[in-house]
Amino acid sequence: MTPRSRGALAAALAVYLVALALRPAQTAVGPVLGDIGADLGLGEGALGLLGALPLLGFAAVSPLVHRLSRRWGAEGTLLAALVGLVIGVVVRSWTGVPGLWLGTAAIGATVAVGNVLVPVIVKRDLPDRIAVATGAYSAVIAGAAAVGAAVAVPLAEIGTWRLSLGVWAAPFAVIAVAWWLRTRVAHDPAATVAEAHLAHASTWRSGTAWLVTAFMGLQATSFYVMVTWLPTIEASLGVSAHTAGIHLFVYQIVGIGGGLLIPFAMRPSSQAGAAVTATVPLAIGMAGLLVAPGVPLLWITIAGVGSGASLVMALSLMSLRGRTSAETTQLSGMAQSIGYLLAAAGPVAAGVLAQATGSWTPTLVLLLVFAAGQLAVGVAVGVDRRPGAGTSAATASENAEGPS
Repeated sequence: MTPRSRGALAAALAVYLVALALRPAQTAVGPVLGDIGADLGLGEGALGLLGALPLLGFAAVSPLVHRLSRRWGAEGTLLAALVGLVIGVVVRSWTGVPGLWLGTAAIGATVAVGNVLVPVIVKRDLPDRIAVATGAYSAVIAGAAAVGAAVAVPLAEIGTWRLSLGVWAAPFAVIAVAWWLRTRVAHDPAATVAEAHLAHASTWRSGTAWLVTAFMGLQATSFYVMVTWLPTIEASLGVSAHTAGIHLFVYQIVGIGGGLLIPFAMRPSSQAGAAVTATVPLAIGMAGLLVAPGVPLLWITIAGVGSGASLVMALSLMSLRGRTSAETTQLSGMAQSIGYLLAAAGPVAAGVLAQATGSWTPTLVLLLVFAAGQLAVGVAVGVDRRPGAGTSAATASENAEGPS
């Protein structure tokens, strides 16, 4: 193995370690919400807000990450976030009701830093494997999220909900130590010097940035509406709660496969085809639930593949459309801020719509509209039309070939 290959492998392993820490602290909450409410006297409204608080933290903190990374660097900022995550988990679990809220808010804020900076680090350290590395990174996130949800109730039965949520402080601390060791490795400053001549205009005034943001927001909103309301939607179709739970698990697991495969659909000069490939299954799944609800597992599986592929597509676009690390950080922060704000509002809007109409059909129609919008945005953002976009095209070509 060449030194360059060893460096790429070490960079990938470090990114995947961080990915392990970005979801279990949130997904472990849902299965024990009832226990939390019973223990602390919280009603359903408060528990719903508790579940949405990390997403609101993503939205609030994401635009600020590029300023922090300019001061401390990507490694230092991410290290601080991992330490903050450990503290947030401890505070949430063992400091009473105020700590529950403060710790949850801290978890959302610190995870937001990881969400924003990982695409930046992937672009910097794995420039010829952006999409493939992003697919693998997303698979690790999804797998860790599933584990967090799966072990929550068994751990609570061994101890209490506090143990179930607080136990994650230990592995997160190990990951923080591993990342600290990474910060001891000096990085070649040549990349920063090479980028110095490029103008860093605000991404908020960039049409391309808004297209990336729209793609991110639409796919995230669809995902969170589905994971929030799918069991209820299926109950209205006569599906048992147990079966609906299995279907929800399938929806998330098949997304891992979709995320791993979509990088190989990317082409040298355009990612439009890959964006279409990622989005069409979402539309098929929603349309199927509307017109042929008798086979929900088929449509849920198809939609799940599209959901996983769409997430990887969104994260890859953040890396591919940023010309420099600084620009990528701003773009990632912008796209994830608005994207997760929409994702937090989506389940609420879907619930209100269902309550107002007395049916879940309008919600499924709305998800189909979201898929159509994502398709249009994907075609538009798939071709990089900015000056100097040839570099992005070359990178996409190497991404499509996969790891060498």
